[in-house]
Amino acid sequence: MTATTSWKQTSLEASRSLNLVTDQSINKVLLALAAEAIAQVDFILIENAKDLAAMERSNPMYDRLLLTKERLEGIAGDIRNVATLPSPLGKSLLETARPNGMRISKISVPFGVVGIIYEARPNVSFDVFSLCLKSGNACVLKGGTDAYHSNLAIVKVIQSVLEKFGLNKNIVTLLGAGREATTELMNAVGFVDVIIPRGGKGLIDFVRDNSKIPVIETGAGICHTYFDEFGDLEKGKEIIFNSKTRRVSVCNTLDCVVIHESRLADLAELCKKLADKNVIIYADEKAYGSLSGNYPEALLEKASVESFGIEFLDYKLAIKTVDSIEAAVSHITTYSSKHSECIVSENEEKLAYFDKVIDAACVYSNVSTAFTDGAQFGLGAEIGISTQKLHARGPMGLSELCSYKWIIKGEGQVRV
Repeated sequence: MTATTSWKQTSLEASRSLNLVTDQSINKVLLALAAEAIAQVDFILIENAKDLAAMERSNPMYDRLLLTKERLEGIAGDIRNVATLPSPLGKSLLETARPNGMRISKISVPFGVVGIIYEARPNVSFDVFSLCLKSGNACVLKGGTDAYHSNLAIVKVIQSVLEKFGLNKNIVTLLGAGREATTELMNAVGFVDVIIPRGGKGLIDFVRDNSKIPVIETGAGICHTYFDEFGDLEKGKEIIFNSKTRRVSVCNTLDCVVIHESRLADLAELCKKLADKNVIIYADEKAYGSLSGNYPEALLEKASVESFGIEFLDYKLAIKTVDSIEAAVSHITTYSSKHSECIVSENEEKLAYFDKVIDAACVYSNVSTAFTDGAQFGLGAEIGISTQKLHARGPMGLSELCSYKWIIKGEGQVRV
C-alpha cells in the first residue's frame, strides 16, 4: 500500500486492533506469509529486477538490493523462526505488594507504531513486519527509492495475507519513495512511537538530527579487528577474510585491521586470501612496508588520515600498526561506531582487558564480526543493530520492540 493523507490515523488504529489478536493467530499469519513469499517468488523477483536495472552492478549496494529464490527461501525460513519464538508480550517484569495492599506489576507491552527508515535492502520489509507483528506493533516502512518496486511487491504480499486472516491490512504501511514522506514520518508526533533508521552513517545522522519522534540508532558499523602479539595466525587469517569479504555491504563487515608491530612479519599471510577478492588495502607506513612486494601492487595503497574511521561497504580495508594493546584500544576508541569490535589473541589477560575497556555493542574474542546478527544470536530475524545505550544495544529482537506499563490493582485504597 502506498501512503495516503490518512496513513497516520490508519496505522494508529491498526496498532490498537493488534492488542486483541492472540499469539496463536499471529503465528498462523507468519507461517502463511512464509508460504506466500515462496508462492509469489516470481512476482517479487520481477519487481526486484526493475530496481536492479536502475543500479550499476559495480555498486556495492547492488548485493543488498538483490533478491533471489534462495534468498527469499532464507527470508521465509526467518519468518518461520519468528513464529516459533515465545511471545514477548504480557510478561511480568516485576511484581510487588505494597504495605497498603496494592498489588503492582510491570508488564511488557508493544511500542504501538514503529517507523523504519531504510536503504536498498528489501529483505528488511519482511524482517521488520514479522518482528513487529510478533511483538504486537504496527509498522510504517520508508524504504529507499532504489528498492521501491521490490518493497511495494513485498508489502502487497504481506497485506494479502493479513486480509485472508481478517486482520487490518494497515498493520503494515509503505510510504512513498520521496523525501517528503521521510519528513512526514519524522514529524508524526502522536501517531508513531519510535523510529528506527537502518542504513549508513549519513542516513542515521540525518534521522537523529531531524526527527521529532524518539530514535533508536542502528546500523552504522565501523568495525575493527585487533591482531594481538599473541594472536593465532590461522585464526586471524580466517577471521579477517570472513569478516571482510562474506558480505561487504552489511554493517558488521570489517573496515580496519589493527596489528601489533611484532606481528608485521605475518601480515602478508594474514592478508593473502583478501587478494583473491580484490580487496584494496590502505596500509599505514609500517604495514605498507611489510606488504609491499607481498600483496598485489594494484590493490595496495598508502593510508592517509582519512583512511581510518570509514565504513567502506566495499572491498576495501585499512590497516593500522600499533606497539601495544593500549594503543590498539586507543585507535579503536577514536574511530569506532560502537558496533562490533574483535581481538585475536591467545593471551587471557589481553582478552580480558579488551572485553573490559572496549565500548561497543558487541565485543568479540577470536570470532568474526560477521556474527553480529539477530538470527545468529538466536533472536530470529532482527530489526537492526543498535549502537546506542538507551533501551536497546546490539542486535534487536522481539523483546527490544517492547516497552512496559505498570498495572496496579487494589481494593479501594486512597492516598492520604
